[in-house]
Amino acid sequence: MATVNIMEIVKVSAHSVPKSVAGAIAAVVREQEQVEVQAVGAGAANQAVKSIAIARSYMALTGVDLICIPAFATVDIDGEERTAMKFIVEPR
Repeated sequence: MATVNIMEIVKVSAHSVPKSVAGAIAAVVREQEQVEVQAVGAGAANQAVKSIAIARSYMALTGVDLICIPAFATVDIDGEERTAMKFIVEPR
Protein backbone atom coordinates (compact mmCIF):
# COMPACT_ATOMS: atom_id res chain seq x y z
CA MET A 1 0.00 0.00 0.00
CA ALA A 2 1.34 3.46 -0.92
CA THR A 3 1.80 6.03 1.80
CA VAL A 4 0.13 9.39 1.37
CA ASN A 5 2.37 12.35 2.17
CA ILE A 6 0.32 15.20 3.64
CA MET A 7 1.78 18.60 2.79
CA GLU A 8 2.61 20.77 5.80
CA ILE A 9 0.70 24.07 5.97
CA VAL A 10 2.26 27.28 7.27
CA LYS A 11 -0.42 29.85 8.08
CA VAL A 12 0.51 33.52 7.82
CA SER A 13 -1.32 36.50 9.33
CA ALA A 14 -0.96 40.21 8.69
CA HIS A 15 1.04 40.38 11.94
CA SER A 16 3.47 37.54 11.11
CA VAL A 17 7.18 38.37 11.10
CA PRO A 18 8.48 37.55 7.58
CA LYS A 19 11.96 36.43 8.75
CA SER A 20 10.41 33.97 11.21
CA VAL A 21 7.97 32.61 8.63
CA ALA A 22 10.81 32.34 6.10
CA GLY A 23 12.76 30.19 8.56
CA ALA A 24 9.74 27.92 8.99
CA ILE A 25 9.27 27.66 5.21
CA ALA A 26 12.96 26.79 4.69
CA ALA A 27 12.88 24.20 7.49
CA VAL A 28 9.82 22.42 6.08
CA VAL A 29 11.22 22.46 2.52
CA ARG A 30 14.48 20.93 3.78
CA GLU A 31 12.56 18.20 5.60
CA GLN A 32 9.61 17.49 3.28
CA GLU A 33 10.55 19.03 -0.12
CA GLN A 34 7.48 21.29 -0.28
CA VAL A 35 5.19 23.39 1.89
CA GLU A 36 1.86 25.15 1.49
CA VAL A 37 1.78 28.72 2.75
CA GLN A 38 -1.75 30.03 3.45
CA ALA A 39 -2.86 33.64 3.89
CA VAL A 40 -6.33 35.16 4.32
CA GLY A 41 -6.55 38.87 3.50
CA ALA A 42 -4.34 41.40 1.78
CA GLY A 43 -2.06 42.04 4.77
CA ALA A 44 -1.47 38.34 5.30
CA ALA A 45 -0.81 37.76 1.59
CA ASN A 46 1.74 40.60 1.66
CA GLN A 47 3.57 39.05 4.63
CA ALA A 48 3.45 35.61 2.96
CA VAL A 49 5.05 36.89 -0.26
CA LYS A 50 7.78 38.69 1.70
CA SER A 51 8.39 35.51 3.70
CA ILE A 52 8.70 33.40 0.54
CA ALA A 53 11.17 35.89 -0.96
CA ILE A 54 13.31 35.74 2.19
CA ALA A 55 13.10 31.91 2.25
CA ARG A 56 14.34 31.88 -1.37
CA SER A 57 17.42 33.82 -0.34
CA TYR A 58 18.02 31.49 2.64
CA MET A 59 17.79 28.41 0.42
CA ALA A 60 19.88 29.96 -2.38
CA LEU A 61 22.83 29.97 0.03
CA THR A 62 22.70 26.15 -0.06
CA GLY A 63 22.23 25.97 -3.84
CA VAL A 64 18.46 25.36 -3.75
CA ASP A 65 16.26 27.45 -6.07
CA LEU A 66 12.75 27.74 -4.60
CA ILE A 67 9.71 28.33 -6.77
CA CYS A 68 6.24 29.43 -5.70
CA ILE A 69 2.94 28.34 -7.25
CA PRO A 70 0.04 30.61 -6.22
CA ALA A 71 -3.57 29.39 -6.05
CA PHE A 72 -6.79 29.89 -4.12
CA ALA A 73 -8.05 27.72 -1.27
CA THR A 74 -11.25 27.66 0.73
CA VAL A 75 -10.63 27.57 4.47
CA ASP A 76 -12.94 27.38 7.47
CA ILE A 77 -12.44 30.12 10.06
CA ASP A 78 -14.78 30.01 13.06
CA GLY A 79 -17.37 28.07 11.06
CA GLU A 80 -17.27 30.53 8.17
CA GLU A 81 -15.88 29.71 4.72
CA ARG A 82 -13.21 32.17 3.57
CA THR A 83 -11.09 32.35 0.45
CA ALA A 84 -7.37 32.17 1.13
CA MET A 85 -4.32 32.54 -1.04
CA LYS A 86 -2.16 29.46 -0.99
CA PHE A 87 1.37 29.30 -2.22
CA ILE A 88 3.00 25.94 -2.90
CA VAL A 89 6.73 26.42 -2.29
CA GLU A 90 9.15 23.78 -3.56
CA PRO A 91 12.62 23.42 -5.09
CA ARG A 92 12.93 23.87 -8.85
